[in-house]
Amino acid sequence: MTVLRLSILAAAVLLSACTQETQNKIGRAIQNWTGTNGVLEIYAGNRLVRRFIKIDKLTTAISTQGNTPRPYRFGYGVFDENLNMQQDPGEKKVYFEFSDYSTPYVFFEHP
Repeated sequence: MTVLRLSILAAAVLLSACTQETQNKIGRAIQNWTGTNGVLEIYAGNRLVRRFIKIDKLTTAISTQGNTPRPYRFGYGVFDENLNMQQDPGEKKVYFEFSDYSTPYVFFEHP
């Protein structure tokens, strides 16, 4: 076997021994390293009311004591004030968070 094949086999064995959460963390680290261009749209009923673009990732909050996930997500992205899917002059990167219990939202990668 070549060195490349042995390396791939070793990586596969190590990854299969990881828990699902560890595998998810590795996947997020790879995704962050390769970069994404996420878009978050927030709706009030069937009407789009907020859009954030150029999002690297959304993160689920974890409780300070223990590993219990909290019912909200947060991240950083450009607030697309005029909803045109472009960063215009004056539109800046901001911190945002939203509850799982509140309004409907859609998160996707910008094509």
